[in-house]
Amino acid sequence: MWGSMDGMSTRAVVSDQRPGLQAQRESVELSFSELVTRLRDLLGVRLVAYVGNVKNTRPVSDWAAGLRSPGAEDEARLRLAFQAARLLRERYEPATIQSWMLGSNPALDFEAPARYIRNEHPVDAARDVMAAANSFAFVG
Repeated sequence: MWGSMDGMSTRAVVSDQRPGLQAQRESVELSFSELVTRLRDLLGVRLVAYVGNVKNTRPVSDWAAGLRSPGAEDEARLRLAFQAARLLRERYEPATIQSWMLGSNPALDFEAPARYIRNEHPVDAARDVMAAANSFAFVG
C-alpha cells in the first residue's frame, strides 16, 4: 500500500511480501554518516574503504562522523553496497555478507560484488548487483 486518501503517510508499507523494500528505503533515506556507520558494521571498515574507493580507513571514520563526504559517484557506490548488504542481512549474518561481497559471483561474470561496485558506474552496477543479491538471499 502506498498511502491512503485521508492524508496519512504516503510511505510504502514494508512486508515480507516485498523483500528488499526496507533495504532500498534505508539506502536512500539514511543520512550518509548513518549509512556508513551501518555499512561498516555489516562489512567492516576495510571493505567499506575499498568500495568507497579510498586507500585507507581514515576517510571511512570521517564519513561516519559526518566530518567529510566522498564524491557523488563514490557515495552512490556506498549506498548501493549498503542496499545489497542490508538486503542480505534479512537472511544472513555479517560474516556471510562479507564473504558474498568478496567472493566470485557467477551473476556478475564471476567478479566479486565489491569489486564490481567499485569498478562500474553505480547506476550501471545497481541492477546487476541487486539481482545477484536478491538471487543469493531468496533463492540460495
